[in-house]
Amino acid sequence: MLGLLLAAMRAPMPGCHPGPMGLRCLIVDDSPDFLQAARALLEQEGMTVIGIVSTSEAAIQLAIGQCPDVTLVDIDLGGSSGLDLTRRLANECGASAGCVILISAHAEEEFADLIEASSAAGFLPKSALSADAIVQLMPGGRDGPVGSSAPQGTL
Repeated sequence: MLGLLLAAMRAPMPGCHPGPMGLRCLIVDDSPDFLQAARALLEQEGMTVIGIVSTSEAAIQLAIGQCPDVTLVDIDLGGSSGLDLTRRLANECGASAGCVILISAHAEEEFADLIEASSAAGFLPKSALSADAIVQLMPGGRDGPVGSSAPQGTL
């Protein structure tokens, strides 16, 4: 037998963030195709997607009722603003919304000032969506101290 171990077979390093396993995620986006694709990807990577919704009202209700660990919010929700929803989640749901991360198919540079001014933990391009990328943006993720509430930035 060869002594090779694939990355997934290695024992976790002490002190490392536990990763995406078991994280509960809410996804808010106006594209049904993206919602389904994102759900499939994140669940395949070990996250639990507690809901996929396309309106601000549905997002608020689900966040209050289900208390996700992370809420992904599309900046452009068709007829409404994901940035406005981010403010509402902070004001109306508080910690019940979990860590809020903005997502978009548009380049981060188009929204840099608005993202910086928001209460979101950071920004993730839809093309870079993965459970690991989400964990990196969460307080206490790989790049931040555990328990930190400071935003981690963008990927």
